[in-house]
Amino acid sequence: MIETYENAKGELRRADHLMYVSLKYTRTVDVLKSLVERMINTYDLLIGALLHKAGVRDPPRIPRLRIELVKKSYPGDDVVAQQMALYGLLRDISQASFDRRQEFRRHVTMTAHLDDKEIEVTIDIVEDYFKKVKEFAEYVGMMIEGKMRSEKSE
Repeated sequence: MIETYENAKGELRRADHLMYVSLKYTRTVDVLKSLVERMINTYDLLIGALLHKAGVRDPPRIPRLRIELVKKSYPGDDVVAQQMALYGLLRDISQASFDRRQEFRRHVTMTAHLDDKEIEVTIDIVEDYFKKVKEFAEYVGMMIEGKMRSEKSE
């Protein structure tokens, strides 16, 4: 569990480099897409740590099933529920076909074509997603280290 969490922090460091170094100088949709992939990898590892903490011995490999299992393992935890929604959205964006617009400029945009809608991903939007992933990593870290009070002890 601790090792999985440490691996997630490593992925987050790589995503941080993409966000604040590579994207600053390159500004292409490929960098945006790579950043989304790193955030997904971070979520995968954090979900693994959460499931391990919850005592799940053989977690499913299918992401949608993992999301549901995490939600069942941590019922009533709004932070986990919101983060699982973002994880699902990032996976959808990653797998969708996309268009490129204004590459090599500040307003580089990746437009992901989902089944029912289009989502525009810009530097500002991906930075917001990245901050949420960092917050979730800190939240999971506190859960793993036992620094959060459980509702049962109150």
